[in-house]
Amino acid sequence: IQVFGRRQDNFGAKLHAEAGIRGRACRILSRWLLAVYGHPKREEITGRFVGKWSGTLEKVVRMNFQDLKEFYAGKRVFITGHTGFKGSWLCLILESLGAKVYGYALEAKKEELFSLLYPELSSRRQEEERIYSFVGDVRNYEHLRSMLEWAQPEIVFHLAAQPLVRESYLFPRETYETNVMGTVNLLEAVRFTPSVKSVLNVTTDKVYENEDMENHAFTEDEKLDGFDPYSNSKSCSEILTHCYQKSFFSEPEGKGKKQIFLPRISTARAGNVIGGGDFAKDRIIPDSVRASVKGKEIGVRNPYSVRPYQHVLEPLIVYLEIAARQAGFVKGLSEEDFSYEKGKSFAGYYNVGPSLEDAITTGKLTELFVEFWGDKASWVNMAEKNAPHEAGFLQLNTNKVRRTFRWKPRYTVKEAVKETVDWYKAWSKGEDMRKVSVEQIKHYFAVD
Repeated sequence: IQVFGRRQDNFGAKLHAEAGIRGRACRILSRWLLAVYGHPKREEITGRFVGKWSGTLEKVVRMNFQDLKEFYAGKRVFITGHTGFKGSWLCLILESLGAKVYGYALEAKKEELFSLLYPELSSRRQEEERIYSFVGDVRNYEHLRSMLEWAQPEIVFHLAAQPLVRESYLFPRETYETNVMGTVNLLEAVRFTPSVKSVLNVTTDKVYENEDMENHAFTEDEKLDGFDPYSNSKSCSEILTHCYQKSFFSEPEGKGKKQIFLPRISTARAGNVIGGGDFAKDRIIPDSVRASVKGKEIGVRNPYSVRPYQHVLEPLIVYLEIAARQAGFVKGLSEEDFSYEKGKSFAGYYNVGPSLEDAITTGKLTELFVEFWGDKASWVNMAEKNAPHEAGFLQLNTNKVRRTFRWKPRYTVKEAVKETVDWYKAWSKGEDMRKVSVEQIKHYFAVD
């Protein structure tokens, strides 16, 4: 177990001793407040692509850095998958907000983002360290539960996953084990950790049954049935999260009912994210970077596929807001700054994506990359005849998250690509990527 900036080798014995604590009371069963199907009727929202976001927004009140810091400073936050692309950025944001972060994930490789942001030997002073990194696999329930019980977090973000479509075709069983049973294990561990107030399960925009309807933007109410093993495993993760919410985490309602506060649980279905530090294979931006630094042409497998591309900081800030709001931080959306009772109305399931006009083809995204990279970068169509199935058109209707939180994206897709290229350019020159990443976070919050 690493505490960045130092090691505490006596942790092992302590953790194993405390892992023996078992048998805390299970949660009360009650009526599900947020049914995946059949939830209370609300204003009809079209799922059709109309070129621009359709809906009324009285006033954008996006949570700024100080708002988030007001809630997260001093909070104990547990993140599964913290060494991944999104998880690494989330750790850095939470650290800057003053949170105490406990990460649980597979060990990061030397060349990955987490290792760039949190090298084993940190030059920062020990008292400034706020990141505890536990090496583990979400498929190991006993170990995961012992870490959660030891950390006693208030907020939990579940990001651990096998996230690649093509990998899921090669390793379907392992994909389901991680993405489905990993979610079960996390929620089971939460049941026995009374300190937890708020949980967010991060899934994907690919959870929907996608019949490649052109110009169709999915709403949260549509059928969950992803095609490939990765997408389908995330559909399963959504459904079982809803099951746990109604079976174990529903707070009793009605006159004469004793008020009991249980963890609020939401899911977030984010579009395709881009940004500095993604080095995964079979993703267009990392593939473009690898080719460009070698002076080679960028091979694009699916240049005509439409995707809701967004900068990685966009969904991460929404994740932070959802978790904070459902935990009772209602500042800006209510007359009060904090109300745990009102917070439960924000628990739900949300699409998180860019404006509809920023959903572009992979070819167009690559053109933007080439434009900002320069150095005679170029790309070539390398569409495969017998490639594994991937949806040709995917777009999200984000009216719900916009209306609920009075939110809108800060970056256009062009600005997102520029920020991404700037990061990789700095990386290719050997710059301090922790410093570069912190500056990009500051820049993001300065945009309004």
